[in-house]
Amino acid sequence: MKETTANFMAKATVKAADKEHRRKIKFNIGKYNAVVPNGKQQFSELELARERAKNIKWKAIETLDKQLETFEANITKRGAKVIWAEDAEQALQEIKKICEEKNCKTLVKSKSMVTEEIHLNHFLEQNGIESVETDLGEYIQQLDGEPPYHIVTPAMHKSKEDVAKLFAEKLGTDPKSTPEQLTLVARKVLREKYVQAEVGVTGANFIISDVGGIALTENEGNARLSCAWPKTHIVIAGIEKVIPSMADLGLFWPLLSTYGTGQKVTVYNTIITGPRQSNEKDGPEDMYVILLDNGRTNILASEIHRESLYCIRCGACLNACPVYKTIGGHSYEATYSGPIGSVITPHLKDMGEWKHLSYASSLCGNCTQVCAVRINLHELLLENRNESVKEGHGNFTEKMVWKMWAMAMQHRSWLNLAGGGLKTKAINIIGKAWTAHRGSLDFPKKTFNQQWKEKKGKG
Repeated sequence: MKETTANFMAKATVKAADKEHRRKIKFNIGKYNAVVPNGKQQFSELELARERAKNIKWKAIETLDKQLETFEANITKRGAKVIWAEDAEQALQEIKKICEEKNCKTLVKSKSMVTEEIHLNHFLEQNGIESVETDLGEYIQQLDGEPPYHIVTPAMHKSKEDVAKLFAEKLGTDPKSTPEQLTLVARKVLREKYVQAEVGVTGANFIISDVGGIALTENEGNARLSCAWPKTHIVIAGIEKVIPSMADLGLFWPLLSTYGTGQKVTVYNTIITGPRQSNEKDGPEDMYVILLDNGRTNILASEIHRESLYCIRCGACLNACPVYKTIGGHSYEATYSGPIGSVITPHLKDMGEWKHLSYASSLCGNCTQVCAVRINLHELLLENRNESVKEGHGNFTEKMVWKMWAMAMQHRSWLNLAGGGLKTKAINIIGKAWTAHRGSLDFPKKTFNQQWKEKKGKG
């Protein structure tokens, strides 16, 4: 068993048995489930809206090269600089180069899963640059030395009591502080960092091709401050974030808000088309957009898996997944957890090393049912499994078990040779790897085939 698989199994086993953890997740996801129906009411034809969104993303991904070139041409006209990064290391080195040119000592950043993907905070720390998360949930996780737990709500696994205790330890606040009081403390600390920062970093919810714009959606206003206050603004975004037209935001912003947080629309929605212009009073002096591949073209090359690039990172599939709700986001040990993470991570990284994530699913199809853009997630998980087998990533025991299973299925009479008691003992001894994390397999005394023949004979 590979180390990544062993770590996943160990962490998942611990979290699955942690009743307090499950209570917190159930509580927080329950609040999400309570408000999402209200958000959906804004759509007169919800299923049609989802299908239209999927078609728009299909067009964007099928013409990705042209869409990105159009975006680059339009945003550079307004003074922004576009950098193409093939992998994480190249992106990090480009950011380092910019920071050195700007003599950056402090950097503020808004919530961005792509920066988590390339481990930006750790890299900057190694290079003597203070990187400060300004999203409250991300700030909490940074204080605690943890990665985000969830794509949308980074500190979902923490209760208000947990946060109060953390702030007391790290910031010296009253351990009995209310969420409102803690928010004010965080705001005071972060406002000072905005003033100090030479560089601000954001992600991009959408890359708008026809106007050369970056679309950001948020509830705290920290992204606006991160890109408007420092003199230099760096955007880092995956190449799949592109949409053809600004008019498409009229569909995607409400969908993202509804499926992400249950809102009709988030509090702050911003379109950035370049650095501060000569007739504008505020904004950065310089703007850089780093378009990150980092394995995305591997997915693009596959006609089957290309669909996963439609994802708008709403997190709905995580909230719906019974496995995610049981084992938690950190068990995956990957930037993207839950069903969408299980689909894309083996392709972004290495199938042999990460194939186990595609088996971390009940295949109930709930993730597909709730996806804002109707990605067939459970089918893609099966495709991953199929691909891993074809590439020869299964271990010897697994291969032998499936060969034996296939032989038995092709010779029904063989299955009837032994009684249920003998089968139960044999399978539970041989299949210890299976029963270690599940209940024992108990066979009936008579096979279905035998019972059917008896019933048919009596009839």
